Amino acid sequence: MEKILNILQEIRSDIDFQNEKKLIDDGLLDSFDIIQIVSTFNDEFDIEIDVDELMPENFNSVEAMKQLIERLQEEA
Repeated sequence: MEKILNILQEIRSDIDFQNEKKLIDDGLLDSFDIIQIVSTFNDEFDIEIDVDELMPENFNSVEAMKQLIERLQEEA
């Protein structure tokens, strides 16, 4: 979780990722942010986030991102 938070803070230091639960729904993250996040997660966690996974519910909170990463790591 700490590694995820560090990555997110590097991309958008102006967002309180620990407390926000609607990062996409509230418009805090835009498509460029998501592209950066996906690219970094793919590299850092040795996963491949497919276009099918690019749904708001997978990126609305840090917990949702953590669950996505863990699921993709298990499937690999």
